[in-house]
Amino acid sequence: MVLVDTSVWVDVFKDESGAKRDALAAALEGEPVVLTRFNELEMLQGCRDEREWSLLVSYLEDQDYLDLSSEAWQHAARIYYDLRRMGRTVRSPIDCCIAQAAMEHDVLLLHRDTDFETIARIRPLRQVRMTW
Repeated sequence: MVLVDTSVWVDVFKDESGAKRDALAAALEGEPVVLTRFNELEMLQGCRDEREWSLLVSYLEDQDYLDLSSEAWQHAARIYYDLRRMGRTVRSPIDCCIAQAAMEHDVLLLHRDTDFETIARIRPLRQVRMTW
């Protein structure tokens, strides 16, 4: 399983040529894709109109999602806290939650967000940054 972050989906959805969709498919190597509810939130909040909203809701209804344990919230907050104490910051605590979900389920996180690389410096986050 591969957790594909919102940062990748945004690029794929915007790309009218289909090249990024093809690159994503190649990177997945046939592995199933999963999301978190945080990805759902981030994608939906970026909708520009009702048509886009309806299409995206329909797509997201058919996806598989990772659930978080009750302890995951504290672990995600601890990631943010530990980084801040080291003088490093991530732009969004949501990224800490997404990273925690990936670690909790031991899945690879495919992304285009430097925050995940920062998190991987202090946690055993399996992550790969997509380079188109």
